[in-house]
Amino acid sequence: MSQSQFSSLPEDIAWQILARVPKRKYPLLACVSKNFTYLVRSPEIHKIRSLLRKDSLYLCFMDKTNRPQTPHWFTLRRRTENNDDQFVSADLGFPDHDESNFSLIAYGPEIFFIGGVHVHSSSLWVFDSRSEEFRQGPSMNVTRVYKSVGLVGSKICVVGGNMAGDIQAESFDLRTQTAWEPAPDPEEDMSWLSAAAVSLDRKVCALMLVGAYTLCYDPRDGSCTSFKIKIAEWWKTGACVIDNVLYIYYSRFGLMWYDSKRTRWRVVTGLDDLKRIRSVGMAEYYGKLALLWKEHDGGATKEIWCRMIALDRSGDGISGTAEESSQLLGSVPRCFRLHRVLSVSD
Repeated sequence: MSQSQFSSLPEDIAWQILARVPKRKYPLLACVSKNFTYLVRSPEIHKIRSLLRKDSLYLCFMDKTNRPQTPHWFTLRRRTENNDDQFVSADLGFPDHDESNFSLIAYGPEIFFIGGVHVHSSSLWVFDSRSEEFRQGPSMNVTRVYKSVGLVGSKICVVGGNMAGDIQAESFDLRTQTAWEPAPDPEEDMSWLSAAAVSLDRKVCALMLVGAYTLCYDPRDGSCTSFKIKIAEWWKTGACVIDNVLYIYYSRFGLMWYDSKRTRWRVVTGLDDLKRIRSVGMAEYYGKLALLWKEHDGGATKEIWCRMIALDRSGDGISGTAEESSQLLGSVPRCFRLHRVLSVSD
């Protein structure tokens, strides 16, 4: 079917077709025409994907009582019966017991575990959420530690962490998944040890707590740019990118977004009734921002809460509409610390 033939279809039929296309293809479809951009970013397509139960969140908690800290996984996904969300423990059965902390990237239905966070490593493991099985991927060309990792297009890009000095950056093509390829060295000779890393404007961006700034690496030519982060309390799990916009939840200011055109941070409007919370996690879930946080119940466990926020960009601002009530997902041991929130889709 040609583009013109597809454009002539009624919107409800077009949405039914596109909802069955892997979501990782949506950025490419959005480049085809304004009509495709409208279709893949419409709330209607996410409603259909919700009915098809295409998406899920994977939450990783670290047990602070163990040394090294051990990961414990949970999933948030739509139920079959009544289409509400179910929060359950997930036994990933990780095969490598020598490492417990990895850089994590979600791409489609798979989660990629890239070694070299606190110990030198070049390992790569891949978890398939459909079969719930691991497979070992090709190792990086060099061992790394304290690096930054991001998803740029269909490639995982790793920058920094190689103490030997050679191959400071490399990439892994997720379409072929055959081997890591060297990437241009970053022009800035700096540490890439960051509190969190995101992918923005086709760059790997490391969010630094020390100095309150973001350092971005462009894997196309090695160029580096930076911009400031507000000097206020935020959490490494409380930063995410949706539709190429970086959002950070600050304990003092609430939910903010970075306006790259004006190079300044701005508040997401319309969320005045959203109470101030701490230790948050954020990720995209069926076209909305899932805001997660903990509340202590006074015992040996703590409650995990969630509230969905619809984001709307109109004019030069972004407004948010929060669902009327928050949802209690479940409880985890008090010693669990939220480590990562990953959006996984089919």
